[in-house]
Amino acid sequence: MKLKKIVAVFLVICILIGAFVVGVNALMVCSAKKKILTVEEAAKLEDVDCILVLGCLVWSETTPSHMLEDRLSVGIDLYSNGAAPKILMSGDHGRKDYDEVNVMKNFAIEQGVESENIFMDHAGFSTYESMYRAKEVFGATKIIIVTQGYHLSRAIYCAESLGLEAYGVSSDLRNYGKAIYNNVREFAARVKDFGYCIIKPEPTYLGEAIPINGDGNITNDK
Repeated sequence: MKLKKIVAVFLVICILIGAFVVGVNALMVCSAKKKILTVEEAAKLEDVDCILVLGCLVWSETTPSHMLEDRLSVGIDLYSNGAAPKILMSGDHGRKDYDEVNVMKNFAIEQGVESENIFMDHAGFSTYESMYRAKEVFGATKIIIVTQGYHLSRAIYCAESLGLEAYGVSSDLRNYGKAIYNNVREFAARVKDFGYCIIKPEPTYLGEAIPINGDGNITNDK
């Protein structure tokens, strides 16, 4: 009888945890749905401080992965259509031998974007930290986030929880593979960032203010 009670309690706990995880995911997806726009719709927004392109894997010092290349292409498209006067490249540059943000900036420059209009956030180590630093370090208040569709809901939710007015544009331009892995990982990441958005811990690094309306070359390190 005692074993049956233990099993019953265990099952109830599992059901409650499952319901919480599903509920958090549903909350993020539903709350962000109306904020996800096309490039044309986003270009009609007014007073946007910057286009925030989120970093991901780079294959070499000069080559972004397909996923990152598409994020950059959509971000540049938004910039070219006048959606915002600045682009903020936020990614991982925590080691000398791995640098997402310089690859991102160089790609944009090669596509004709002026260097002074491209800022690099070298400490965008996570979605949450990228949003926190966009507001507290770069002084942004209204942003357009560019990333793949599966990632957009969490990015927008984090941004708005931290006090930013945020919109998103999907950069799904091809089939990337690993869709099941990405979605399962994202399912768990939403729960993690839901907690962060309640507690609001500071990011790994803050540092001095770098106004997003200034000259992006101030963030150059090469």
